[in-house]
Amino acid sequence: MCQKKELLIVIVSFLVPFCSSIDTISFNQSLKDGDLLISSGKSFALGFFGNSPDKRYVGIWYNNVPELTVVWVANRDNPVNGTSGILTIDSTGNLVVHLDAETKTVAWRTNVSSATKRADSYTAKLEDSGNFILFQDSKMDVTEWQSFDYPTNTLLPSMKYGIDKRTGLNRFLTSWKSLNDPGTGEYRYTMELNGTPQVFLYKNSSRIWRTGSWTGHGWSGVPEMSPRFIFSLSYVDNDTEVSLTYGIHDSSIISRMVLNESGIVNRLTWQESEQKWVQFWSAPKDPCDNYEHCGAFSNCNLFNLAEFECSCLPGYEPKLSRQWFLRDGSHGCLRKKNEEVCNNGEGFVTLSHVKVPDTGATRMNKSMGLKECEELCLKNCSCTAYASANISAGGSGCITWYGELIDIKQFTDGAQDLYIRVSASDLAQFSKNSRGHNRKRMIGILAGSAAAIILALSLACCLVINIRRNDNERSESIASYDGMDESKHTEISIFDLTTITNATDKFSDANKLGEGGFGSVYKGHLTDGQVIAVKRLSVTSGQGTEEFKNEVTLIARLQHRNLVRLLGCCVQRGEKMLVYEYMPNKSLDSFIFDKTKGSLLDWGKRFEIIHGIARGMLYLHQDSRLRIIHRDLKASNVLLDASMQPKISDFGMARIFGGDQMEANTNRVVGTYGYMSPEYAMVGHFSAKSDVFSFGVLCLEIITGRKNNSHKDQEKSRHLVGYVWDLWKDEKALDVVDPLLGGSYEACEVLRCIHIGLLCVQPFTDDRPTMSEVVFMLCNETNLPFPKQPSLIFRSENHSSVTHSSSASIATSSVNDMSISTVHGR
Repeated sequence: MCQKKELLIVIVSFLVPFCSSIDTISFNQSLKDGDLLISSGKSFALGFFGNSPDKRYVGIWYNNVPELTVVWVANRDNPVNGTSGILTIDSTGNLVVHLDAETKTVAWRTNVSSATKRADSYTAKLEDSGNFILFQDSKMDVTEWQSFDYPTNTLLPSMKYGIDKRTGLNRFLTSWKSLNDPGTGEYRYTMELNGTPQVFLYKNSSRIWRTGSWTGHGWSGVPEMSPRFIFSLSYVDNDTEVSLTYGIHDSSIISRMVLNESGIVNRLTWQESEQKWVQFWSAPKDPCDNYEHCGAFSNCNLFNLAEFECSCLPGYEPKLSRQWFLRDGSHGCLRKKNEEVCNNGEGFVTLSHVKVPDTGATRMNKSMGLKECEELCLKNCSCTAYASANISAGGSGCITWYGELIDIKQFTDGAQDLYIRVSASDLAQFSKNSRGHNRKRMIGILAGSAAAIILALSLACCLVINIRRNDNERSESIASYDGMDESKHTEISIFDLTTITNATDKFSDANKLGEGGFGSVYKGHLTDGQVIAVKRLSVTSGQGTEEFKNEVTLIARLQHRNLVRLLGCCVQRGEKMLVYEYMPNKSLDSFIFDKTKGSLLDWGKRFEIIHGIARGMLYLHQDSRLRIIHRDLKASNVLLDASMQPKISDFGMARIFGGDQMEANTNRVVGTYGYMSPEYAMVGHFSAKSDVFSFGVLCLEIITGRKNNSHKDQEKSRHLVGYVWDLWKDEKALDVVDPLLGGSYEACEVLRCIHIGLLCVQPFTDDRPTMSEVVFMLCNETNLPFPKQPSLIFRSENHSSVTHSSSASIATSSVNDMSISTVHGR
């Protein structure tokens, strides 16, 4: 059901088709080119591999992944020329790769010291974790050497990276030279202990990315990699070692972290149903990830795309104004002139949700609280900032910075707070700004609204004048709107109104496909025979000029098999129209809520639709050139093509998020009741997790064949989520399945989808999975966490007043058609 694609890493193997079932070799044995060691659980294999016969390497790879995916290489910088190489245990008790059996020239060997030990007592074993260990037969529980201590480019579950303080052993990753050359490349991912532990990505000797320090939940610069449904993290920092190990809650999941040849760190999982590796996370990925991108005493923030990403910290100003004006922030900032910050009433300003500065020159006290930390920093005039050393369990510990603050990055959520030392005058100013924030925000909204009205009137006047000058010519379409540059949208066709009128037979009722708050949709035929769908916005449409521009801009730049394709637009004589590819099967709601047509969707097809929608949403949230929050995902906005493949449509309400932005607030809540997440419907807070909530509702609708706001029982009418939850907790979840499916479905697959749907509609955003996790869970039989009880139930006294098909904009003050019960605080 999940589409097969090629692997991201493919290495052509010249292995002889010989396979051994053993997982060990002893002193008197050798492994020849063509022989294999197979771990006891058959998860990993060890043997010779290579992309050409004259360059052969001893490596470990997944035994149960179809394409050769190597996770460790022994002789990476000294390949064997030809197929005469052997792996054996030599007279010193070390593992050795010989170029051949006769000359016994060494290509690689371990470093075990065995002067007083018998070499014939040594055995090497390939474990099912992917670790290759060397031990003495009499001391099987004592490992003399292991491959996990000498990683190449891959980190596996249960494999440590970090530093052993007793021996000085540093476990770090190094990239391959190229896709087919496992030699040591130019990138290195390594932990450093100066100040407080943090991990750096190097290109040769240059730092190019930093994780930030450990917060108790994860690295401060990687908030998205905190423990989730699939992964767990184990961080150790004591007198003997500093290390991090990641685990998998479900042992059946195949996962790895790879530093690739391009210098990108990727977290990947194998998706069996699609036969490919799926990326969960990668870094670095934006300019703010580049180490010291904005210089000292500055913050890198990609959220406001219209502004320079670099901004000076409170109390600081650009060091070189001209370079800063030219958007070169590499020289950083300096303390403002004549600002006294030593024993002169100074204090601290909070910078929230940031990757804290480089901790290489910091001091840490693990037993000190945050208030004590502030006092400590305030007493030392050289202290420029402080932060909590561990934000978990209420926060503890103290980190203080002295001198420059380097490599700060802004997030919208997660990470941690940093407290910046400022002068008394700056402290007073920031305190005043904080008190006046709400008032200024309201003024800004009113001013912006007035400006928008004036602009709209000006544009309307210009359009009228243009029409009067040449009524037979088309308008300038997209370019006639402020902020739209036609040169940037050359992939969009501009249709003449006459062309659209002729194609739709003058918008005849016979060609009308549907109607909503935005206007009507018509079927049309172009002169070349192409069938199109025309979305004609009405004068009173809920989708105004801004939404129209939004939809044109967004869809023109999005390409995915599960998104509807925009062919062009028409803006002429007061008309605003979008021209799409024609979907012969119309929208999903016309099938799943229809007792006749619903029978045409068996479970296999419904699962494909659920998975296709999830893939489309994952593309919007993570894989597209933009980060898109749809804000109106529902059954009527999912179209079906000729083969019943789902296509997400209607991007008029969508929002673009910049850089690492993950959430935002709005005073204008748009969308459809029943699909809205609690935080969006009540306070206008939306994020990718708001779309996840909508997906969860839609998933349950597809399974049950019921509209989310039309279920009735004997006592009361309830939102679909509450109905499903009640049966789920009573272990009667299969009772919600659409009766039209009969018994022709896989119970375990249906139950997994119901389970995922309930995870998606959990009341708190942190509890909901991401769309990448949803896609993974859909295509893998993995253990899922138990969902929490939905705490937001939509009810209506009159069902007819709560319509499923309407997508008109709504305001937060007009929540009159519903009541909210049991909304629990945290």
